[in-house]
This record gives sequence, C-alpha cells and structure tokens, in this order.
Amino acid sequence: MLTVLRPKSQITIPSNIISSLGLKEGDQLDICEDHGAIRLIPVAVYPKEYIKQLHTEISQLKEDIQNGKHPVFNNLDSLFADLDADTEE
Repeated sequence: MLTVLRPKSQITIPSNIISSLGLKEGDQLDICEDHGAIRLIPVAVYPKEYIKQLHTEISQLKEDIQNGKHPVFNNLDSLFADLDADTEE
C-alpha cells in the first residue's frame, strides 16, 4: 500500500492495518529505521510505579515458592489434579 508523506512528516496508516492490529487513537508506536525500512511497532507503556509493584509481587512469589508456600506444577494435568483435590476437601 502506498501512502504520502505529508507536512510535518505525517503519514496515514491504512484503516485495514489499524483494524487488523486492534489499534486505536492514542495508542503508542515505536518507530525505527531498519536497513532502509521504516518499522512501526505498537507498544504498551506502563507507569514506573506499576512496574515496580509487579517486580515486588514477583519477587515475593519467587521467595514463597522457594520456601514451599506455593506448589510448583510441571504440567497442566498436575495443576488440575491439585485444583480438583482442593475442591473435594
């Protein structure tokens, strides 16, 4: 598909691409040059506080797993078996 570079270096992304990627106004895109091609990559941006909170929660979960406070499952069957056992009690 062709598009035209407009004043202020703006382009229009075709609506079928917008739809297929589920993009909407306000979404952020990373733009970079890659061997002569321009790449636009949709990105999700989260506040630093949210990321710090997730990091804290993940660190706590890892510690709990090491201390045996949370079971670890090697496959879905063992997970479901454990869930079934909990519901039977």
